[in-house]
Amino acid sequence: MNGPGNEKDLYKVLGVPRDAGQEDIKRAYRKLVRKYHPDANPGDKEAEQRFKAINEAYEVLGDPQKRRQYDQFGTIGDNAGQGPFGGGFDPFGDIFGDIFDSMFGGFGGTRQQGPSRGEDLEMTLSVSLEEAYFGSTRNVTLPRWEKCNRCDGSGAEPGTGVRTCPACGGTGQRQHQQRTPFGTFVNVTTCTECKGTGKRIDSPCKDCGGSGRVRKHREVEVKIPRGVDTGVRLRVAGEGGPGASGGPPGDLYLLIKVEEDQRFERHGDDLHLRKHISFPQAALGSEIEVETMEGSEKLEIPQGTQNGHVIKLKGKGMPRLGRGGSGNLYIHVVVDVPKKLSEKERALLEALAEEMDVSVKSGGGFMEKLRQWLD
Repeated sequence: MNGPGNEKDLYKVLGVPRDAGQEDIKRAYRKLVRKYHPDANPGDKEAEQRFKAINEAYEVLGDPQKRRQYDQFGTIGDNAGQGPFGGGFDPFGDIFGDIFDSMFGGFGGTRQQGPSRGEDLEMTLSVSLEEAYFGSTRNVTLPRWEKCNRCDGSGAEPGTGVRTCPACGGTGQRQHQQRTPFGTFVNVTTCTECKGTGKRIDSPCKDCGGSGRVRKHREVEVKIPRGVDTGVRLRVAGEGGPGASGGPPGDLYLLIKVEEDQRFERHGDDLHLRKHISFPQAALGSEIEVETMEGSEKLEIPQGTQNGHVIKLKGKGMPRLGRGGSGNLYIHVVVDVPKKLSEKERALLEALAEEMDVSVKSGGGFMEKLRQWLD
């Protein structure tokens, strides 16, 4: 099986059609990064290769200019101009490429390396039914990229500096002039020496390898609101990845999963509870205690209650998230039939069956035994 690293079509690597919008590409990238991230697949070499291929694909398709060049030439960088005419010359390709560049800020323009917002992080958080009912505060440990303390985010080993890329002069781009029968055109590509940063680091930081970031674990306090349910997505502002070049951090999104409870079954804002009672309690009526999320409560069992009867306790269900009020608690009555009877119990039931004119399997001599027990 060939992984994305072996695919020539970058759209197939990200699993998107060629006419996908930039937001669709971004969403697909984030989904795949979460799935194949090394932290989520420790020791999985195939996942590591897929992760690398996914990032390489997004580096091209996530940049509108690079994507246009890829769509036109099937590649980017210094090889972009080598079209079907060979020798690095494709007059029609350069014409259309420069038209697009001029429309979208290209044609010799410089790449701005300003502040950029950090990436958003997403993780699943499991909570108990009690936490979902009462609300709670949890400490969540996040693996994320943070600014390297050794180089203060510069990427250069302390005592050394960061210099302007000599290949592009700090613009992050390189221009290639080509003469065609239609005139001279300029093809602008990302500088391959500095990968578009406009900077060169001769002595990379030993801790971050020149990236300016290191992987750390950070503990974040998160508030779980009352009434959350599985599938709810909570946003924690500013707790995502750090911004670049002084940009703001991204956000943390927590996908809630409410664990199953041994007592209650949840359906939306309503709770359901099975309550076992005896045959005499069902036939004659009774007052019993039932569990609610806030403790025991007395419940009246009407005379003649049938197996499967449902009793509603209004407002005893889950709090309604963001709407106020609460759902209901439904008590499902289960009438237990004893599997074993003492002689006295059998005699009493046989007497009841005789009184009700119901045919049952008799133990024999029950009336005599009954008189002995009642005397």
